[in-house]
Amino acid sequence: MSKVSVLVVDDASFIRDLVKKGLRDHFPGIQIEEAINGRKAQQMLARQPFDLILCDWEMPELSGLELLGWCREQESLKTTPFIMVTSRGDKENVVQAIQAGVSDFIGKPFSNDQLTTKVRKALSRAGKLAALTASAPTAKTINSPFGNDSLAALTGGKAEVVKSAPGPVAAAPAFAAPAKPAAQVPSGRGQGQLRLPSGNQACVIKALSLKEALLVVRRSEVLPQVLESAVLDLEQGEAAEVARLNGYLHAVAALEPKPDSDWLQLTFRFVDRDPQKLDYLSRLIARGTAQKHFSPGA
Repeated sequence: MSKVSVLVVDDASFIRDLVKKGLRDHFPGIQIEEAINGRKAQQMLARQPFDLILCDWEMPELSGLELLGWCREQESLKTTPFIMVTSRGDKENVVQAIQAGVSDFIGKPFSNDQLTTKVRKALSRAGKLAALTASAPTAKTINSPFGNDSLAALTGGKAEVVKSAPGPVAAAPAFAAPAKPAAQVPSGRGQGQLRLPSGNQACVIKALSLKEALLVVRRSEVLPQVLESAVLDLEQGEAAEVARLNGYLHAVAALEPKPDSDWLQLTFRFVDRDPQKLDYLSRLIARGTAQKHFSPGA
């Protein structure tokens, strides 16, 4: 059995489950531990070593960036591969993480191929990949976008949102580029952008609560899939305040009562438990962000 160990850190259990399933399907025998926030991860790392850390950026108590900074100050963790799993793709955020000593990035929403490619690359650089070779599945299974893996099933078996860029980690900002132009939606209040494995889509917020958002998007060639992981970007207020809300599609339906409807209604369930994001949602709800009377084509 492999002795390679990985620590998965994220305050959202849904994201932790996606990562764990993807790793276990592609790296049999890998040892996985999980932490619900940076503070818990810090306590675990102080007690035992890990070969790889996969960590969210925005978490309560101790952020991923703060945990990264602490790790690089510890003699035993200075060279431990640290991959940031984040919806933050802005150049300044990427530069900040690189300066703090991050090893690589995985952008949310991520595909199974992107996750395993990044992990394989990190373990190879650390000289730990050979420990997994004996129990690893065949190349055919690994390379197949529809292989026997739970993450592929949850993301609809779609291609990567981001292709791994050759060269140093400084090339990471490319992962924020949209896979295709976002669909145009009617102007007005309550707009956002939904990032899916298949690409980015502009959306209208029809209803909003602390638990979920009811979104309207224009139908495209690739239909969103139920249980597909996604990120909802919201920009509101005079200060152009932006929130990147992680979640998954709980329901997908035609907005109009006809099979060829040009508009889809998506129920997007939030998985973040970050108090700052919940506070942001509360303020949006109080501000009346939702566009309650959206009509297709209006």
